[in-house]
Amino acid sequence: LKFSDVPNGLGAIAKVPAAGWFQIVLYALYCEGTTQNWVLPDGDLDLDGQYMKKMDAADKRIPGDYGWKPPLLATDDPETKKRRLNAELANGRLAMMAIIGMFFQDGLTGSAWGDWSNYV
Repeated sequence: LKFSDVPNGLGAIAKVPAAGWFQIVLYALYCEGTTQNWVLPDGDLDLDGQYMKKMDAADKRIPGDYGWKPPLLATDDPETKKRRLNAELANGRLAMMAIIGMFFQDGLTGSAWGDWSNYV
């Protein structure tokens, strides 16, 4: 399989070999299996009411908090942190809607970017 043989957009999904899909699924399972080592700060139940692994108080951390504090962005103020986390969630949701829109456009027109000659 050559790179030039792979079409753009959703057509590329059908060109991925079974071994490639196997690697993708295996890696996703690895990522899911190795990061389930946290509990919520206020208890031992997750958002769906499922029991999570009991850990020592020193090991409890908020999901996604890996202890790295980026310079000029990290803060200890709870209100600022909440506002920044909400902004990050909103931007992530916007990005998900944008990619879904591109998938929809690609499914309708065969091109996620459109034909720019129609606009100039």
